[in-house]
Amino acid sequence: MDQQEHTDWELMQRVAASDEVAIDELYRRFGALVYQSARQVLRSRAETEDAVQEVFVRLWKTADRFDPHRAKLVTWVMLISRRHLIDRLRRQSARPDRAELDTSRTDAGGAIARPEAQGRTEGEEGRERLRRQLARLPELQRSVIERAYLQGFSLREIAEQLNAPLGTVKSALSRGLTRLRELEGAREEHG
Repeated sequence: MDQQEHTDWELMQRVAASDEVAIDELYRRFGALVYQSARQVLRSRAETEDAVQEVFVRLWKTADRFDPHRAKLVTWVMLISRRHLIDRLRRQSARPDRAELDTSRTDAGGAIARPEAQGRTEGEEGRERLRRQLARLPELQRSVIERAYLQGFSLREIAEQLNAPLGTVKSALSRGLTRLRELEGAREEHG
């Protein structure tokens, strides 16, 4: 193992041990590269930032698997990034788009179906709308919000469950709630 391989291996061992200095170093070295890759395939800056955060959480969780004999660290980081972005794009394409959701709300004559005509209460409509909006969030944000608000876990408990830094969980919660407010605002403007 040459000096650079040894240095990279040591860095990833420290990342695996949740050494914050090592995690910061990993981000300083590869954050811009991961951001550029994500920005090329994702629609918005917010989505890109979320994806970068999720990639670094994934890197942290899998840091102990890095083997400098199999690949250089930059190659390994980009492989993890690529896999994450592909997974993210697949999840997005599997979700129904807004037009499909809107057509599912009409009756056979094309008129908007009323909740009482469908036998649904306002509360049921609200819960269904929330489920659809949660499904549009990145995986980490959705998981944190569901655990915090629907299952009642504290952020510290969620961080332990997800094996993620507390700061990452707090950030995911904040971004997720902001995105839900944006989605609700857009619905009210168009609804």
